[in-house]
Amino acid sequence: MTNTPEQPETQEPAAGQSENVPYMRKIRSFVLREGRLTKGQQNALDNHWPAFGLAYQSTPLNLTEVFGRAAPVVLEIGFGMGKSLVTMAQHAPDKNFIGIEVHKPGVGACLGDAAAAGLGNLRLFEHDAVEVLNDTIADSSLSTVQLFFPDPWHKKRHHKRRIVQHDFVQLLRQKLQIGGVFHMATDWQNYAEHMLEVMQTAEGFANLSATGNYVERPEHRPLTKFEQRGQRLGHGVWDLMFERIS
Repeated sequence: MTNTPEQPETQEPAAGQSENVPYMRKIRSFVLREGRLTKGQQNALDNHWPAFGLAYQSTPLNLTEVFGRAAPVVLEIGFGMGKSLVTMAQHAPDKNFIGIEVHKPGVGACLGDAAAAGLGNLRLFEHDAVEVLNDTIADSSLSTVQLFFPDPWHKKRHHKRRIVQHDFVQLLRQKLQIGGVFHMATDWQNYAEHMLEVMQTAEGFANLSATGNYVERPEHRPLTKFEQRGQRLGHGVWDLMFERIS
C-alpha cells in the first residue's frame, strides 16, 4: 500500500465526472487487512462474482441497465460481512442495492449469502468507496446512502481518517437525489457527535430528527448480533438521518 498524504488533495475531475465535485485523494478511512479467505468465500468469489460484481470504472454506470429496471437505489459503504445488507435487499425487493467493501473475505461472504437468497436486486463493488462515488456513480442517482458502524478512529490524532468529513458529505450530496437520505450509525458517542457536527453545518442537508440530533433505529436497518450484545452491556448506538434538500 502506498503512502497517503497528510492533507486532502484535489485534482481535475475524471471524464464524465461532475466538475463541481472535487476528486478527493485523501487520507484513507480504512486499513486494508487482507484476512484469509475460507473455502466457501473463495468459492463464492469464483462462482458468483460474475452475477453480482461490479467493476470500478472511470465513467458513470447506467444503473437502470445494471439492474435491468428503474428502481430506487440504496448504496451502502463498508458492508462488512454483508449479513444486514442481504437482509435489507431481501426485505425491500422494490429497491436496488449496491454494496461497497474493500475486504475480500467480506465480499466473498456477502456473495455467498446473496446467491443463497437468490437476490436479483443486489450488486457489489470491491473497491475504495470514495473512488467509486467520484467516478462510477452518476450524479443524482441514489435514493439512500448508508454508512453503518464505520471505523471510528477513536484516537484524536486519527480523527482526520474518519470518513465523515465536509468534502465527503458534499460528494454524497451530489450523488443523492433531491429528497435522498444519508443514513449513518455508530456505537462510538464521540464519532456520533462528530457526525452530527459535520452534518449540521453541511450545505444542502436537513436533519430528519425531530429533536435536532439523532433518530431511533428505523425498522429497515436490521439489528445486528453485535448491537444486541452491546445493548445487553449497556452500550449506546446512535443513528443519524439527513435528507438532501438542495
